[in-house]
Amino acid sequence: MDRNMEGVEWEHHRVDFRLSPGDIQAVRFGVSPGHELAHAVRVLLRPEHYPLAWGWLKCVRGRLPRHAFDVLAPVIGADGYMPDFVTTTARWDLGPDDELAALREAPLAGMRVDLGKMIARSSGRRQESLRRMQEHPARARAIIADAWEEVWDCTMAPVWPQLERILRSDIAVRSRTIATEGLAAMASALHPQVGWGDGSVRVRLRRHSEDVDCRGGGLVLVPSVMSSWGCMVLTEPPAQPTLFYPAHGVTAGWAADTEDRVRALEALVGPVRAGILLAAHVPRTTTQVAVGAGIAVSTASHHLTVLRDAGLIDSTRDGARMMHLRTPLGEALVGADL
Repeated sequence: MDRNMEGVEWEHHRVDFRLSPGDIQAVRFGVSPGHELAHAVRVLLRPEHYPLAWGWLKCVRGRLPRHAFDVLAPVIGADGYMPDFVTTTARWDLGPDDELAALREAPLAGMRVDLGKMIARSSGRRQESLRRMQEHPARARAIIADAWEEVWDCTMAPVWPQLERILRSDIAVRSRTIATEGLAAMASALHPQVGWGDGSVRVRLRRHSEDVDCRGGGLVLVPSVMSSWGCMVLTEPPAQPTLFYPAHGVTAGWAADTEDRVRALEALVGPVRAGILLAAHVPRTTTQVAVGAGIAVSTASHHLTVLRDAGLIDSTRDGARMMHLRTPLGEALVGADL
């Protein structure tokens, strides 16, 4: 993983993820708790490179489990190649428990290969530590998984609701862009390093070029909060071709307490409208909105009109029913503020 940091720097390096013409279904989105944790380790190793994580750093430094962190640090490293076995294929419904379970069952043969790559790229004490892991991969896998769980519980679990909301809001916005403007427009808006051309999602990198045929297998797009500096790719079989990109709406205060953020949204639009907006991630009828908010249908209709006029809610007719759903602007507001 993280082939962006490999090889010789050249301004024209790029990875082309080739898709079939008009093959929208070949592109899907996912979340990756393992990717977030791995880059949390990198943030802790080199905090000066991640200014958008400073708020999170203030929260976690005092409770970092040093022994567990010292196990993960040489495996993940501060930069460059990251072993594929520390993450599983990103999915929409992938949670931390699923990620940890996959790590505990990671194939030992692939793990040896990944460790060998890191050994070749390291020296000194880190290289010695990795060599010991490669000699006893089953034991190393168990130790790494236990460390993963401990570091996650202390550093990421307390902020996962905020982080996951940002990721899912980003995905909602990108998915709607595909539906309304097309795949090319969505790809071009992911990041300055990403574009669309000749039926490919093209990613400009510093040290790596490759053509990846995604026809028949597809491409997974994964937003990230912790790796906010740029894009990374995963291309080597048997891994699923994957593009990681910085999520929209990440600020230095993203890890702030969720209740404080909810109160801030309530202060902005009022408590009833804030509740309606927060629950509008799935389509609901006016009656369902009213029941959820504990208000009369006529009152719900009034609040929905205000939110719709502000561009935060979209209302579409489904037969005799009117369905209400957050717009991309509404997603951006909720994702950035919560």
